[in-house]
Amino acid sequence: MERIIAVANQKGGVGKTTTAINLSASLAELGKKVLVIDLDPQGNTTSGFGIEKNEPENTIYEMLIGDASVEECILHQVVEGLDLIPSNVNLSGAEIELIGVDRKEYILKDQIAKVQDEYDYVLIDCPPSLSMLTVNAMTTASSVLVPIQCEYYALEGLSQLIYTINLVKERLNPDLQMEGVVFTMYDARTNLSLQVVENVKNNLQQNIYKTIIPRNVRLAEAPSHGLPINQYDPRSAGAESYRLLAEEVIQYQREEQV
Repeated sequence: MERIIAVANQKGGVGKTTTAINLSASLAELGKKVLVIDLDPQGNTTSGFGIEKNEPENTIYEMLIGDASVEECILHQVVEGLDLIPSNVNLSGAEIELIGVDRKEYILKDQIAKVQDEYDYVLIDCPPSLSMLTVNAMTTASSVLVPIQCEYYALEGLSQLIYTINLVKERLNPDLQMEGVVFTMYDARTNLSLQVVENVKNNLQQNIYKTIIPRNVRLAEAPSHGLPINQYDPRSAGAESYRLLAEEVIQYQREEQV
């Protein structure tokens, strides 16, 4: 059974794209067939895999407005075992162009349904806003993974995101689940990081992944080289953490199926 995971948080700078890139690359490294969908107009997931944003002839934008099929938009084997549907700034106009379109909340779902059987995992990197693009991701997904930065305002906006997830579940996608929360940018030297983790655990009735992603220089450097961390520096703390998270995601699925 393929799994479609939306990586979402309407707060920017929480490690959402970093998680989408490196979790998907780690799943591919573990032998899974993975499709990554860059649904953010900034296109950082696209460039993070070494693809020049304006190079692909067809992107997620062309697919959403009906100018290209999903098959025409997929870039194959960007990393071994991993395909990508790229994005660029054109996507920022899609919201307006989709006004008045029938079933506009389901455009992505209908397209991805044609290819999802070919993959074990589909990961969608959502934009940092609760927009029509994010709603499309959530109607397509089976679950939502929320990266949370270990900082003072971590919980701010999270209740709004959970409200949106519940609303989509109620009205558009009854199968949608909260995959869980993953902590990012953890700094073991500060008490604050520890307090944030404890605070979220105490206040959130959600699955929280045991793996915590550390604040890591190599992790921050990797996107500028167009490589996921497991290729840029396979032995770094960041690479090890995302491998552990990938194993946990796979394990979580096994437990769900039991």
